Amino acid sequence: QVQLVESGGGLVQVGDSLRLSCAASGGTFSTYAMGWFRQAPGKEREFVSAITWSGGNTAYADSVEGRFTISRDNAKNTVYLQMNSLKPEDTAVYSCAASRGVVRRSQYAYDYWGQGTQVTVSS
Repeated sequence: QVQLVESGGGLVQVGDSLRLSCAASGGTFSTYAMGWFRQAPGKEREFVSAITWSGGNTAYADSVEGRFTISRDNAKNTVYLQMNSLKPEDTAVYSCAASRGVVRRSQYAYDYWGQGTQVTVSS
């Protein structure tokens, strides 16, 4: 059983940056692909980014490509999401997730989920 805890969310202004962290425990972190998803009020959860177990391959939603960067530190059992040039439409609860399989954009491919951290971008 893997436990995931996100941190780093907050209230920022348009154009600001935030770095989210997701700390894992209870499993072999380095064997899991990791993903970030977000859910805005009244909307369905959507894929943001994902990274393979080695960090060698990444994937991004079109809406964040070029602004967000996912990375991981397997020695620290942590995955990060660096978010730059934030926009009001980035406002959502951001959750990390772990997958035993390969990187997928579908939330149904992920086995473990964190509780999420709120990101609010004010204009």
